[in-house]
Amino acid sequence: MTAIGTIDRPLTHDPLKQALMTPHITSEQPHGAAHADFITAGANTSRQNRTREMQLIPEALARAHMDELMREVDVERHAVRLVAARRMQRRAERVSMRARRALAMAVMH
Repeated sequence: MTAIGTIDRPLTHDPLKQALMTPHITSEQPHGAAHADFITAGANTSRQNRTREMQLIPEALARAHMDELMREVDVERHAVRLVAARRMQRRAERVSMRARRALAMAVMH
């Protein structure tokens, strides 16, 4: 069980209000609390490791994944149309041959 103000449970979760990790601990302040000589710029540079680009990485990955899925769907749709077109072409060729044969039979008799 950890007490309030430790590394596991800081007094605040805001990186701007947290103190840097210092080896000296004063008795009036628990470890992890902001000290009097605390500079917010130092906390911002040392603890702010998630930039806007890093926060947008999952969104960019999801967008890329959806683009890839859409490309796969388009390729599959194109393949289905091609198969249907070939099937209709073969059917039209069979009908054409049947009509030629019927015409030839009519002319010969």
